Amino acid sequence: MWLSLFGTIGLSGYMPITDEIIERERQFLLQTYSRYPLVLQRGKGVFLYDLDGKRYLDFVAGLGVNALGHAHPRIVKAIREQAGRVIHLSNLYYNEFQGLLAEKLCKLSGLQRAFFSNSGTEAIEGSIKLARLAGHRVGGEAKSQLVGLEGSYHGRTFGAMSLTGQDKYRKGFEPLLEDVKFVPRNDLEALRAAVNDNTCAIVLEPIFGEGGIHECSVEFLKECRALADRHRAALIFDEIQCGLGRTGTMFAFQSFGVTPDIVAIAKPIAAGLPLGAFLAKEEFASAISAGQHGTTFGGGPLACRVALEYLAVVEEEKLLENVARVGQHLQEELKLLAGKSAAALEIRGRGFIQGLQLAIPARPIVEQALGEGVLFNSTQDTVLRFLPPFLLEEKHVDKGLRVLKKLLRNARKARDAAAS
Repeated sequence: MWLSLFGTIGLSGYMPITDEIIERERQFLLQTYSRYPLVLQRGKGVFLYDLDGKRYLDFVAGLGVNALGHAHPRIVKAIREQAGRVIHLSNLYYNEFQGLLAEKLCKLSGLQRAFFSNSGTEAIEGSIKLARLAGHRVGGEAKSQLVGLEGSYHGRTFGAMSLTGQDKYRKGFEPLLEDVKFVPRNDLEALRAAVNDNTCAIVLEPIFGEGGIHECSVEFLKECRALADRHRAALIFDEIQCGLGRTGTMFAFQSFGVTPDIVAIAKPIAAGLPLGAFLAKEEFASAISAGQHGTTFGGGPLACRVALEYLAVVEEEKLLENVARVGQHLQEELKLLAGKSAAALEIRGRGFIQGLQLAIPARPIVEQALGEGVLFNSTQDTVLRFLPPFLLEEKHVDKGLRVLKKLLRNARKARDAAAS
C-alpha cells in the first residue's frame, strides 16, 4: 500500500504522483485549505522544485517562515547535529539552548523576559494571559478589557480570534472573549475613546500581514504607547509576520521607534521548525508565577538551537542590510509597475513585507504565475503579498516582476476583449 504512493523515480527509484497525493488529501484531511495544485518536493536558496523538477522562484517563503530560503547549509548542519543528540526534553528540566536563545532575544529587543511556544498564535494567547494577570494585579478583575484593531489578524485560537478584527475569521465560532473593543487603524480619536482604566492591553500588528500590508502610523503607535502608560495597560505588538528582520531591523518596532511592553514573534525564528515566543518587560513578566502557563513542546533543544543559528546567520551574513537594500529595489520596481499598469493601484509596506493593491482579483494572477515558475501570494482578495527569503537579490526581483508585468498585461487585454 505504501508503495502505491509512488510512480517512476524518487525514493528507491520511485516518485510520488501529483494527482494521487492531491486525491489522498481530499479523502483524508479536513478540507480547511484552498491549495494550489502544486506538490513541492525540495528547495535550495530562493528556489523550490516540484515533483517533475520544475523550478519556482519563491516570493512566499512559507508565508514568511523560510527567511533563510531553503536548505541553508548551516541550518541543515545544526538540525542534523542536534537531532543526533536530543530532540525533545520536558520543560521539567533545563536544556542548554533555551536560556541562550532567551538571552539573545532579550538583548536584541531590549525586553527582559521570554516565553517559548510552538506557534505565533500560542504566543498571542500567552501575551493575553500575561496582560490579564498584570492588569488584575494593579486594577482588580475589572481590569480585563482588550483593545484591538479593525482589519487585524492574530490567529485561529479563541483568544487570537477574539482580537482579530475580521468577521470572516470569527463567524461561526462565537461566543468569543468578552470585553474586546475594536478601533480603526490610525484613528486617534477612536483609540482614545476605547482605552480606559479597565483596559489591560492594546494589541496590534505594526504592519498588518494577512490584513493586506497596512502600516500603523508612528503617530498612532506613539498614542498607543502614551495611553497604555496612562492607564497602566500592556502595549502588545504582534510581530509574528513583520518581525525578526523582515522590515530591515530585527524587530519591526525598532523601525517605528515605539517599544511595546510585550512582543509576540514566531514564523522565521527557527528556520521552519515550529517555534514562537513572547518577550516582555519585567514589570509585566513578574505578574506570572510557576504553574500559571506552560507548554509541552515549546522551547525544546532542537528548535532553540536552530533559532540561535538563524539569528547568527542573519547577523553574520548581514541579511538585515540585504533586506533593506533589496527591499528598496523591490518597492521601486513595484512603483514603476503600478505607474504603468491600470491593474495595479498602490504599493504598501517596507523591506521584505510589501503588498501590491490590485484593481482585479489577485488569485488568478498567482495561479498563472505558477506556469511561469514564480510563487506569489494573495490576500484580502485583491492584494499580492511579498514575503520573500532574506537571501533574495535584485536579479530575482527583476525576474519575478517581469513575470508579474506580463500577467497584468494579459489580464488587461482579456478584460478589454471581454468589454468589446
